[in-house]
Amino acid sequence: MPQPIGGNLDTSSLDSAAYDPIDHLNAIFSHPSTLSSIAKTSRALNRYQDELDEEIAALVRHQSTSDAASVKRIQTAKDDLAELFPKVEDVRARAMETEEAITEMTADIKRLDNTKRNLTLSMTALKRLQMLTTAYEQLRGLSTSRQYKECAQLLQAVIQLMAHFKSYRSIDQIATLSRNVSDLQREMLEQVCEDFEVTFAKAEVAQRRGMLAEACLVMDALGDNARSRLITWYSNTQLREYRQVFRGNEEAGSLDNISRRYAWFRRMLKTYDDEHAVMFPANWRMNETLANAFCEGTREDFKSILSKSVRRSDGLSLDVDLLLSCLQETLDFEHTLERRFSNASRASIDTLGSENEPAPVFSQAISEAFEPYLSVWVEAQDKKLSAMIPQYRQQPPKPPDEEFALQMVVPSSIELFNFYRLTLAQCAKLSPGARLVELSKVFAKYLDQYAQQVLLFYVSERPSGQTPSKVPQLEDTILVLNTADYCFNTCNQLEEKIKSRIDEGFKSNIDLQSQADAFMGIASSTIRALVRRVEVDIEPNWREMRNTGWSKMESVGDQSSWVTETIKSLRRRASEILALLHKQQYARAFCDNVVDAITTAFIINIFQCKPISEIGAEQMLLDSYALKKSCEELPYINNPQPPPAAYIRRVQQTMSRLTPILKTIQVRPSPPEALVQAYLIHIADKSDANFRKILELKGLRRQDLAHLVDLFQAHRASPQNEKLPPSSPLLAPLAATTGGGTAGGPTIASGIGTLSSAGASLSTSNLPARFDPSIFGNAIMNAARDGVDRFGGTPNLGTTPASSHAPSRAMSPPPPPSSQQQQQQAVMGRPS
Repeated sequence: MPQPIGGNLDTSSLDSAAYDPIDHLNAIFSHPSTLSSIAKTSRALNRYQDELDEEIAALVRHQSTSDAASVKRIQTAKDDLAELFPKVEDVRARAMETEEAITEMTADIKRLDNTKRNLTLSMTALKRLQMLTTAYEQLRGLSTSRQYKECAQLLQAVIQLMAHFKSYRSIDQIATLSRNVSDLQREMLEQVCEDFEVTFAKAEVAQRRGMLAEACLVMDALGDNARSRLITWYSNTQLREYRQVFRGNEEAGSLDNISRRYAWFRRMLKTYDDEHAVMFPANWRMNETLANAFCEGTREDFKSILSKSVRRSDGLSLDVDLLLSCLQETLDFEHTLERRFSNASRASIDTLGSENEPAPVFSQAISEAFEPYLSVWVEAQDKKLSAMIPQYRQQPPKPPDEEFALQMVVPSSIELFNFYRLTLAQCAKLSPGARLVELSKVFAKYLDQYAQQVLLFYVSERPSGQTPSKVPQLEDTILVLNTADYCFNTCNQLEEKIKSRIDEGFKSNIDLQSQADAFMGIASSTIRALVRRVEVDIEPNWREMRNTGWSKMESVGDQSSWVTETIKSLRRRASEILALLHKQQYARAFCDNVVDAITTAFIINIFQCKPISEIGAEQMLLDSYALKKSCEELPYINNPQPPPAAYIRRVQQTMSRLTPILKTIQVRPSPPEALVQAYLIHIADKSDANFRKILELKGLRRQDLAHLVDLFQAHRASPQNEKLPPSSPLLAPLAATTGGGTAGGPTIASGIGTLSSAGASLSTSNLPARFDPSIFGNAIMNAARDGVDRFGGTPNLGTTPASSHAPSRAMSPPPPPSSQQQQQQAVMGRPS
């Protein structure tokens, strides 16, 4: 369609279902000046309408023509089908006629084929019947003359031929022949068994060995039942003497004579190899059958003997040494049988035999009888360990003739784990099941006792002569720390070792994690004991701080003299201790605990220095910065280098507890609102008692306290302060000393004699003679929870105190092993 004047008409818009003529006209005549083109636009629309009418008419004509052609084609198809159906019927009729003609032509051929096949089957059956009858007659004659080699061949042929006539047993003659063959088989079975019995009874085996070997071929031909009967008879005959001697005589059958049993069977096997082996086919495995029968009988004998030994009326218990000796000899005997019957020839024979028949296993054929009674052996190990622990406690931590070394451990720990290793190897060999679970519980019991009664005893203050207590030497404390670390690592290895040796169903019952945690608690306690040495050294300096006139200071100067002395004492003692800590994780733990102890002591002593003026608080803040700087240098005090960033953050976080307290004290009491706001900002709690402590620390008059407290309560109740905690953790150390703190100096951390983190005094009088888990469990677990996180993670696993071989817990690469480390590695069977 031609475009109208104005050029704004979109012809495609006329095809739209949402066409709006008003919008279209407005687009065409958008200005009064375009009205002059109305006539042209009208003519263009008329031409477009005419074109559409012509196009519609053409489409209608084309559709009409197309419909007529379709009808014509359909009619033509119907006519073609009408002609096709008669032709199909004609073809089908001709095919049927052809099939009938072919069937008539081949009917005679089919009859001839059937006749030929039936004749062939009849001739084959008659020939087989003739062969069966002839073979039967020959077999009867050969069996009478005991020509067993020929009998075996004929018997196999007769059995195979007889199988072809199973469907003909309704015929009388065939049924009679089948009965005669079965009777002959029974007669031959009885005859062969009789020959064996007579030959062995008259001891004529050597003379008739060839005949009996041929007779075994007959038994093979007779089938599995016949073979099993002969094997059972031979086994019973050979073991009859054994049963008479060792079951009928109480003395000969006792555990003391267990070696005679095995010696008898070895002689019998030798007799079999020399005289009888040639009689029996190799695939019978007669010697293995004899061994199985011997093991079954012997196992039942031992069960009866051990049961009677436990129920003895004379009160005597089962001899553990005799039990172990018998069990060891039995295991050796089983190993001998297993080695003999698990060779290559045996494997090839099994391949030829039944694949579904499992090979006999001699690993627990007899020793199974000892399994229920191995708890007696476990009890014996328990008694040995109960005697070892007091001996270890009496030994000094370090042998007098040895020099101290950084990686040295208490020798008794190596001896204890060496005993564990040997006992574990023995028990795993004897019984890798329930008894090993019992043994692991015994191990756990005495690991707990060793931790409490030996290691903890070494680091406890205990009476010595006329003095009330004896403080352990620094080297002894380091030895206990090294030993606790070594025992922690070895506990985890011991658990894995037991799990690798125990049966799959019992692995979930093995758990020594609580014992490993107990040793980590000991390590934590020794770290606190080392920190206590630092506290003792700097205690006079805290006394000097308390004696300083903090309320009379007029200006802030350099760091106080007590801080200078404190830093000297701290560096001297820390240098001595850090030089003895060979593992970085424990050195870091020591430094962290020292920082905690100094910070806590500083806070407590601040509140014992009242009154403190604003200038005094500012001086204290300066002194705290000097202490913080010194603490940041602790880890590498013996080897100057930049301290790690994580440790710097740790020191800053810990000692930042001092700043809010001192900044609050620096605020003047006038105006009072400023002091209250400073407390709410820095201390940030709602405690009236804590606020009063700050006021008392500033030395305010009693009549001024009430007004300030009322003002504090008013500000505390404001909405912006409603989320403050009841009491600030910054002042928590004060709560710990309100009941027992003295002017002479508070106890900051657990000391060598008290180790308060363990929850009880560790003096000799408080150590029970036997292990009490209710006492030790809480003590050690509390110590472990407090100290493990400060060690920079779980210590890495290793066989020795200075090495680590478990990558899952590795913290740092181990140094080269020393000679003592190699000895410790040998304890758990690990290469150095």
